Amino acid sequence: MIAKTKITGIILAGGKSSRMGTDKGLLFFNEKMFIQHIIDSITPLVSEILIVSENTEYDQLGYKRVEDSIKNSGPIGGIHAGLSSSEREYNLILSCDVPLITSKLLKRLLTKENSVFDIVQFEANGNTIPLIALFKRQCLKKCQELLDQGEKRLRKLVLELRTKTISLPKEEHILVSNINTMKDLNEIKNGVNY
Repeated sequence: MIAKTKITGIILAGGKSSRMGTDKGLLFFNEKMFIQHIIDSITPLVSEILIVSENTEYDQLGYKRVEDSIKNSGPIGGIHAGLSSSEREYNLILSCDVPLITSKLLKRLLTKENSVFDIVQFEANGNTIPLIALFKRQCLKKCQELLDQGEKRLRKLVLELRTKTISLPKEEHILVSNINTMKDLNEIKNGVNY
């Protein structure tokens, strides 16, 4: 496994959350904020945690918070901000809306064999998940290039770099589920598909 000392954890908490209507990272599930679930899952695997957000409420958690240097530039902008502030070669990047994620699952991204790729991501339900992924710091250059071109689509970044995709078995799809709406949140609270 890639050594913890070589990995920074980056949590993207700067999205518009338009479907939820509130900052998703600050929502509660099982008496903990979403972002705390993410922090708990990555802490055993990384030596530093950065939160990418303009929301100063995240400062209460005690981690370094960074803001996008290029505003309104979508997930590529968030990744760019995180990688710019990281001093480590490997970066475990997660969105703040996957409260069911586990350390055990994330370890699959961190194997020695995966260290040759620029990006290592999961796939579930036929969809790739680049916002639960391992990014090398050198991806920063390509992020900058795309942002300079006005490109915001994360898919474009993933396609232009050496990417490995790990398909998850059906029973683990729930662990990587994005909670985007109150309906999604109520379903996990009531144990639907869980």
